[in-house]
Amino acid sequence: MFGTTRDDLRATLDEIASAGLLKPERVITSPQNATVGVAGREVLNFCANNYLGLADNPEVIEAAKQALDTWGFGMASVRFICGTQEVHKELESRLSDFLGMEDTVLYSSCFDANGGVFETLLDAQDAVISDALNHASIIDGIRLSKARRYRYANRDMAELEARLKEAADARRKLIVTDGVFSMDGYVAPLREICDLADQYGAMVMVDDSHAVGFVGPTGRGTPELHGVTERIDIITGTLGKALGGASGGYVAARKEICELLRQRSRPYLFSNSLAPVIAAATLRILDLLETSSEARERLRDNTRRFRTQMTEAGFDVLPGDHPIAPVMIGDAAEAAAMAERLLDQGIYVIGFSYPVVPHGQARIRVQLSAAHTPADVDRAVAAFITARH
Repeated sequence: MFGTTRDDLRATLDEIASAGLLKPERVITSPQNATVGVAGREVLNFCANNYLGLADNPEVIEAAKQALDTWGFGMASVRFICGTQEVHKELESRLSDFLGMEDTVLYSSCFDANGGVFETLLDAQDAVISDALNHASIIDGIRLSKARRYRYANRDMAELEARLKEAADARRKLIVTDGVFSMDGYVAPLREICDLADQYGAMVMVDDSHAVGFVGPTGRGTPELHGVTERIDIITGTLGKALGGASGGYVAARKEICELLRQRSRPYLFSNSLAPVIAAATLRILDLLETSSEARERLRDNTRRFRTQMTEAGFDVLPGDHPIAPVMIGDAAEAAAMAERLLDQGIYVIGFSYPVVPHGQARIRVQLSAAHTPADVDRAVAAFITARH
């Protein structure tokens, strides 16, 4: 029976390959760091979400080793059966304090966190208004709910207001946005969003996965950056980027929202608990973030250095000051080919194309890290200049 299906799937895969959209997986033969082993050699890594360089931090690794001895490897259970340890509750409390929220619920990933919010809080009487460039996990989470769905153009406040007016008769209205849009490095205008939310009686939800740990004066994310923390109702985020790079996610929110999530959120109720080793290591990471700004400052310096030099060299880098620095190429096949040329020069980057980004907007998304040295950044810029000609 599979024969015809196999042919159809093979034809689809061939179409993806011929369009230059195939996404191969390269095997890394070393720990995640600024330099990694790929294809038998060491290359500079400019495509990981290892913003603060903590993925192989010795103190984090030591905390993880100690946690294995103390708490074991895994929980083999969901939270409400026998999957809650002291380390889980401690991390939830620490994240709440760090983010300035009333409570926090841990999930196995931020994808699950976003997947568990909307159908728990919203039904057919309600409306959700979503930025057009929100992460796929938000889009999928909204699909699971019965709420009326509205979309506004990326960071377009006039269009957001129009959608709020259209949803005026909804029982509950929830505006949802990425704090930082992962393909562009653009930051959401949270103060303006909160102003509109106040005007039209809406709640505000922010997925801050690409900000928590390093955006804002003390690394508490885009709500801190814009001075609106107390006006945000829900923050979702990941432990898999700046906060160590392993896995895990969370919803930090108003107390009553978190209490309902613990009772009704399906990814929380039916997924195994976050591994205790990750919870314990994240606690150590929060210690590091709260006692030193060195990594954040290094990341900002590297970001400024790369963006300035690439712009001076004539590359089309989307504007901003976020360590996501998209170098726009346009053509998908050329973006993939340029990434290969850069790898030949020892620079590991990835070309992004449809469906991750719109047709005709292929790019190489460079991601800066605190683990990079100034010499690493200079070498990457020189490689781009060579690969262009």
